[in-house]
Amino acid sequence: MNSRRCLCVVLALAMAVFFIAGNGLCIDEASNFARHFAEKSAVTAVNTDMTLPEAMEIQKAYVAILEKTEGPVVGYKAGLTNTSVQKTFGVTHPLRGTLLKKMLLPSGTVLPAAFGARPLSEGDLILRVGDDGINKAGNAMEALRHIDAAIPFVELPDLMYGKDIKINGPLLAAVNVAARLGVMGDPIPVEATPAWFEKLASFKLEILDEKGTVLVTGEGKNLLDHPLNVVLWIKDSLNAEGIQLKKGDFLSLGTITKLMPTKPGTVVKAKYTGLDPKGPVTIEVRFQ
Repeated sequence: MNSRRCLCVVLALAMAVFFIAGNGLCIDEASNFARHFAEKSAVTAVNTDMTLPEAMEIQKAYVAILEKTEGPVVGYKAGLTNTSVQKTFGVTHPLRGTLLKKMLLPSGTVLPAAFGARPLSEGDLILRVGDDGINKAGNAMEALRHIDAAIPFVELPDLMYGKDIKINGPLLAAVNVAARLGVMGDPIPVEATPAWFEKLASFKLEILDEKGTVLVTGEGKNLLDHPLNVVLWIKDSLNAEGIQLKKGDFLSLGTITKLMPTKPGTVVKAKYTGLDPKGPVTIEVRFQ
């Protein structure tokens, strides 16, 4: 064997060993996260220097483990769709996570306040994919033609990490962008019209407590200036990995109102005004 061929063989073996070792570390980290997810306990030891590509590989393995208990993939979520929140986590773009069937619950669901290690609530919105033509959409108006419903949604994320760990973008991505649970309202049919395009950007969302007191407010434009911009970002992010959106996929678009901690014996209500032509729509979740 000549020296050049020998060098190639050595490099190939080294790359194989690196891949196997890296894949093993990925699976170990994912298994650790899945154990904490099941136990609702905080992750206290983690590689805080992981890169975003490494984190997304861990996320894939983590989601694959969760599918065994949380059901199949039913959609995707975008996190950090607000520029001010992006700065907090040290990134300049959103992050993508995966939604599993048992994560999505009906409005009125009663849950323990401690439904996770670091449970939170936030006002959100789901847009439902009408057909796979959305994968060819080049702009927001084209994307609207392939959305068949808007669904009020209160996401109930779980940051999972112990409070002494400074969470950055990769750490958040690794734990599936904190996806845990969420409560949904009834689908509101969407039409591909300029009026609906404006409605998605301008609707108002109020989060109220059990007494009806308004705690926080937000608008559709809080989502990358328009909810459909988030749809395009999710689509492009998935397509870059060879994944196609399909009819029925739920797309959770991110934080319209700020994250809030959960408290026992309280009710979180989300009131959407200007979205449903029939009038304001309210959904809620109760915490034991």
